[in-house]
Amino acid sequence: MAEIMGKSAMSRRETGRGAVVFTAAGLTAAFGLASCCALPLLLYTFGFGTAWLSRIGIISLQYRPYLIAVAAVGLGAGAVLMWRQWKSDTCARDSLCAHPLIQSLTIAGLLLGSVLLYYGYTLV
Repeated sequence: MAEIMGKSAMSRRETGRGAVVFTAAGLTAAFGLASCCALPLLLYTFGFGTAWLSRIGIISLQYRPYLIAVAAVGLGAGAVLMWRQWKSDTCARDSLCAHPLIQSLTIAGLLLGSVLLYYGYTLV
């Protein structure tokens, strides 16, 4: 019985792609959401030109409710998957979730996406 449980646990090892993919989708949607108002304001504060964001902001403004939903679901699912991988030892040795750099980039993407989602939602 222990051998069967051991084999099933080994076959359920995760590759770690889920957290990365959901985080990337949520970050992209949050960027589109914040490109109309919050991101130009933030970049202008640091002295960067924001004329190139006007086209993205105009296009993404008509899809705002969908971008909010995709960003919230993507960032939420990425955070849950990242927490689940961190809490349990389900990460395979040669997978994405085993590399500290990928973990750090995923956490940074989750934080940046959450900030963009918040300001993209509140500053319109």
